Formats: sequence, C-alpha cells, structure tokens
Amino acid sequence: MKVLACNALASIQDLGRFGYRSTGVQRGGVMDRWAFAAGNALIKNALNEPALEITLGGLTLKFTKDTAFCITGALYEASLDDKRIPCYWRINAKAGQILKLVRPLKGMYSYLCVHGGFAVEPILNSSSTNDKAGFGGFKGRFIQENDVIKLNTSSQLSNIGVAALPDTRIIRVVKNSEYDSFTSASQKLFFKQRWKIETSSNRMGYRFKGEQALELNAPLQMSSHGVDIGMIQVPPQGQPIVLMADAQTTGGYPKIASVIDADIGLLAQIRYGKECQFDLLTIKDALVQRQNRQRYIARIKEYAHEN
Repeated sequence: MKVLACNALASIQDLGRFGYRSTGVQRGGVMDRWAFAAGNALIKNALNEPALEITLGGLTLKFTKDTAFCITGALYEASLDDKRIPCYWRINAKAGQILKLVRPLKGMYSYLCVHGGFAVEPILNSSSTNDKAGFGGFKGRFIQENDVIKLNTSSQLSNIGVAALPDTRIIRVVKNSEYDSFTSASQKLFFKQRWKIETSSNRMGYRFKGEQALELNAPLQMSSHGVDIGMIQVPPQGQPIVLMADAQTTGGYPKIASVIDADIGLLAQIRYGKECQFDLLTIKDALVQRQNRQRYIARIKEYAHEN
C-alpha cells in the first residue's frame, strides 16, 4: 500500500504494550479500542491485528495488491476510485485502486483495517507506534507521503456492513482513590457541570475546562504513583485531565474518578472544543457495560464469519 498524500496524523496501532509500565514504557495503542476491534472482527482478522489509525485530515492510498478492507471509528467521507464508500462496511479493493479519505464528518479517530493485516514487526509484544521513543509501527513514526506499507497475505471477502456504536456526550465513570478528598460541592459539580475539551489535548491526555474549578477538602501531598488510561487527575488549578492511550506511567495528582473501559473510546471520539458530562456508575455496572461491548464485538465476529 503506497501513501500518495497525507495531511492527517496516521500511524500503525494495536491494543498497545502490556507489562512494561514498571520500566517506564507507556501502554500506547489505539485511542478507540472498540472501533478498532469492530474493524478487525468485520474483516476476519484477529482482534489485535495492527490497523492504521487516522486522526482528522486527509489521506490518499494506492493498493498494491488485491485485498479486503474496512474503515471504522470516525465516520470519514471516503471513496474508492472516486466512488463513495461507507464506513463500517467490508469492501474489496483491486491492486492499483485509489482509496481517498477526505475528512471525518463525525469523530476524531478512524481505523483502516485490511484483511490479513499490515506486515510490521512487533517490538515488546506490540506493533503500536511510539513516535516519541521512535519505535514500533512503521519505522517508529507517523505515516508520510510516498511511504510503502507492506500487507500480509490477504484475500477478497463478501461485502457486508455493521452498525457503529452510537456516539454520546455522556461519559460514564467510577470513583477513584481520592474521590473523598474533594469537597462535597466539587463532587456534585464534577457531575453537574459541562466540561469543554481543550485544544491542548492529545493522545496523552484530554484536558478539560469548566466554569468552576474542583477543590480539595485540604491540601494533599501525594507521592508519585502508577497511573493508567482513563484515570481522571485533577491538578492544583482544579481542571480535570483524563489520561488517554499515551499516558505517562506515573503521576502525582489526586484522582477523582476513572472513565469506564466501555466509554474511553467514546470520549476519544469527541472533538476538541466540544463539551461532555460525566455520569457516575458503580464498579458492578461498569463491568456490565464492558460485557456489553464484548458482546457487540462477538456479534460482529460471528456475522462476519458467516458471510
């Protein structure tokens, strides 16, 4: 697959690196794990097969071999040889055909999955791109014009489609370890107030701005400790930060809550400058929601293998 033009941030990603945080290696991986898994399930790949994650902007690719592919996540205006194609559909491409992704009509992160996957070597048990450290994915960096990304053995498949998860501005969370360290007024405010995603946000963290800042009951001295994706830290200025896929391995700010596993991808798809609200769940309910997501992927996988 040859890159003819690229003005988007695009990189090879999978679910990330697990088991290396104690050595300072961040998890990384896709921002929307459920859209990523849906694409791989639809295209008959292993659920962790590396895909091309595309963030906003345009991308034009030329297929160098016959293959089946699909686009999930952000809903892109896309075409194959100038013929419009839908997202969340399994489509066959012939060698020489041109795939053009113009812009996302909704959402932030899109996933191009190809049957058989991309031929990239895993490092530390993952093919995700760590662009800051310069390893993983395709040459340890974002995709550029004239790059040629090799594909594994692939084949043509029937054309079928599935439904995307509905988008939402209500992001569900569970309490985190320092929840009770915040004033009762701040606890209520956290859920009542609408929070705007700042343009300074990135794959490391989504920064939020609310009309009123959150406050602690008393100054809190905390040692640096392990943190992970979904945790919501509150720095001294009282404006929350949700840790995302490229989050650092340690932090020292109090954590008021954590985004549930089922909703972290939905949060990732909300564009900078837009607002959302948080809704409190119990841990039991959070586990039920994750099971619902797993059933969604299982249904796609079953349907894809039957057709």
